[in-house]
Amino acid sequence: MTNTQTVRSGYAAKKRFANGVVYVILSIMVVIWVFPIVWLVLQSFNTLDRVSTRLFPEGFTLKHYQTLFTDPNVPYGRWMINTFIVAVFTCIISTLFVLMVSYALSRLRFKSRKMLLNMGLILGMFPGFMSMAATYSIMEIFHLDQQLLALIIVYSAGAGLGYQVAKGFFDTIPRSLDEAARIDGATSNRIFWVIILPLSKPIIVYTALTTFLGPWADYIFVSYFMKDNDQNYTVAVGLYTLLDNEHINSYFTTFCAGAVLIAIPITILFIFMQKYYVSGVTGGAVKG
Repeated sequence: MTNTQTVRSGYAAKKRFANGVVYVILSIMVVIWVFPIVWLVLQSFNTLDRVSTRLFPEGFTLKHYQTLFTDPNVPYGRWMINTFIVAVFTCIISTLFVLMVSYALSRLRFKSRKMLLNMGLILGMFPGFMSMAATYSIMEIFHLDQQLLALIIVYSAGAGLGYQVAKGFFDTIPRSLDEAARIDGATSNRIFWVIILPLSKPIIVYTALTTFLGPWADYIFVSYFMKDNDQNYTVAVGLYTLLDNEHINSYFTTFCAGAVLIAIPITILFIFMQKYYVSGVTGGAVKG
């Protein structure tokens, strides 16, 4: 065997070893991530109502899924409708806000543009719940406290600050398209709606998914804004009430069933939109 062959075989052996270590680590991480999900799904079919430390249930039943829609103490259907209403309207409004702000910052050049970019970046570093008290006081002034409309306004109002990824995507679209349209007499508004948006399906899908997922899974704002108005709870807050000390031994497996059901729409959505979601992330990461 020549020296070249020896070096190649040694390199191949090191590469196989390195790949083996990576695969082992990834396999362990997959087990850690998947185990809670598997346990949750199995517990939703458990014949017991209380918490069980066993992975596999003592028996299988669908009664907990039935309880979600038949027990008057668990208005799961109402919670689902509330969640859907808030998430859909927030998704539509927030997506429009993000895309319009991102297009303006990407294409237009105006005074204080750089200051606004920096300001948006700095404000985005602060968690939204820091403003909960002030926001709730404003909603009380307009008599919108404990209303679903208040949640839609709160989730949508600051959506424009999430312009970074969408702006990066718009930066990758050639400016020659804008220039050609302007020669034909098109305004910035027409260029945005007729030329830019049809070319931006990946970033539209990415923005819509992220703005839909936030309200769908949020707990903090809903619990603070709705207080004791359980008829306007979303699923996240409603299910959490089933874990109270007075309910946990009677409704824990019902909670598991509700958690499984609420995850199904998001899972299906991501499966069908994954291609566009990844394209939007990678496209928006090319330029800042």
